[in-house]
Amino acid sequence: MASTEPISNEPKSVVPPQPSDDSEQTEPDTEEHRARVEQNGAISNPEQVQTDEKVETDTEKQTDNTEQSGSIFQAVGVITGLVKFTDENKSSITIGRKEYQLFYAPRKQRAFEALKKEIEATGESTQRLVVYPKVIHFPKKDQPHRIAFQLVGFDKGRQAEVISEELQDMEFKLCGLWQFIPVCPTPCISVFRNFTTERLEYIKTAELAKKIKFMKASHLPLLWKDAPVRPFRFNPKAGKDQGHPAFVEIKAKFLPQRDVFGFDTLLALPQDRAPKFLKASKKDKASAQAAKKDKAPVQAYSKDKAPVQRDKPKPKPKAKS
Repeated sequence: MASTEPISNEPKSVVPPQPSDDSEQTEPDTEEHRARVEQNGAISNPEQVQTDEKVETDTEKQTDNTEQSGSIFQAVGVITGLVKFTDENKSSITIGRKEYQLFYAPRKQRAFEALKKEIEATGESTQRLVVYPKVIHFPKKDQPHRIAFQLVGFDKGRQAEVISEELQDMEFKLCGLWQFIPVCPTPCISVFRNFTTERLEYIKTAELAKKIKFMKASHLPLLWKDAPVRPFRFNPKAGKDQGHPAFVEIKAKFLPQRDVFGFDTLLALPQDRAPKFLKASKKDKASAQAAKKDKAPVQAYSKDKAPVQRDKPKPKPKAKS
């Protein structure tokens, strides 16, 4: 029984976003992750130091070379592992000895349900999945990043002319900006949201929090020895004219023993200019962080007890004269 959700090289399609769509660039939405985001903005904006300074945030001013090169921002691959579903909606896939969170965007629920039915019907929990890789970075240097996978579809080897035919198990196609980010010692390929007119119209009217979430980038740690171009590293103490990250297109292998990707093949020569992309501005990010702080509950501390969560006191009504 094959999946009822066709597997396709989806990042190449242009689909107008919907306000409720978490989309392929959304990270796992867990209570722990949300708490960490509220505590430190570096988790939600790890690219802020470098790319805010060096990448044009006004998409209308970016040079669009997509038509000439056919390049787009993209991160998609194939993994095989033991899939496990739980009642708490914390599904996972085990690759080797390591377990990773497996989640889906709302519009991919049909593929997720089809995968469940496939496993129930065949009794075979080891599945070959097409996924988007997601990486959660943390501000502490001694706290390693965490990798999860977003389900796109699954393949039983009977699909033709799809991304799962182009890639072997554990192989990924990664296209993005080659650079260091402040919260990761390993250089990353930063995958931003591809620009379309429909997406631009959506973010113009979307709520601030949803807009920031929609344009959030993925930063994928990559081991690439003898790369033809060096990963860009922004120096906040240097002048503004420091250059900018190159746009690269590669095939890489996921290395679960190190939770990073390893370079395999160069798919195209590095480009000095990237395709047009969407990215939240400094102003919007600052406003979103300020809004989170305003909504955060006040903590009451006791000398002998652990912190107690209390809501902010309501203002007293003015006395009538």
